[in-house]
Amino acid sequence: MSRKPELKGRAARLARLLPAGRAQAARTPFVLLVVLLLGGGLIGLLVLNSALSEGSFELADLQKRTKSLTDEEQALQRDIDAYSSPDALQRRARELGMVPGGDPAFLGPDGTVKGVPGVAAPEPAALTAPAGPGPLAPAVSGPMTPAGATLPAAPPAAPAPAVPAQPPGDPAAAPPAPPATLQPLPTPTPGR
Repeated sequence: MSRKPELKGRAARLARLLPAGRAQAARTPFVLLVVLLLGGGLIGLLVLNSALSEGSFELADLQKRTKSLTDEEQALQRDIDAYSSPDALQRRARELGMVPGGDPAFLGPDGTVKGVPGVAAPEPAALTAPAGPGPLAPAVSGPMTPAGATLPAAPPAAPAPAVPAQPPGDPAAAPPAPPATLQPLPTPTPGR
């Protein structure tokens, strides 16, 4: 057994002031603090890892939903393109009993009429095909009011004056079109 050396003088007086077991007791709170900090760090990492994996699952679900919505949008765009193609529009117009318009006439900025208007003539295929209601045809054949009730039939309009057809190769042989006459609108008088 080893004996502690005896202290003399000033060192002995200081040794009496500080007890010998004090050094061991001072380490215990420090060790507990380090263990608590390490445990708190591990728990924080576990919570952070759980939140990140939950976010990754949510991100995967949102990506799947985005992909399905993108596919649906593309399918709807293909349907719109199919319905708005010129062939589909022409077919649906024929089903509704519409015919292609005649030759157009244009009104110039100075009031002159350019071109000779042509009358829309029904096509032979439109005359033989039954004009049944198509997918876009209204259920009632008369004019509709906003409430949905039909109005009485309008009196027949006066027939349009016949315009002679112009041969396609001879623009000078056509009779001149009558000039368009425009009447000025009445100006409102200021109130007194």
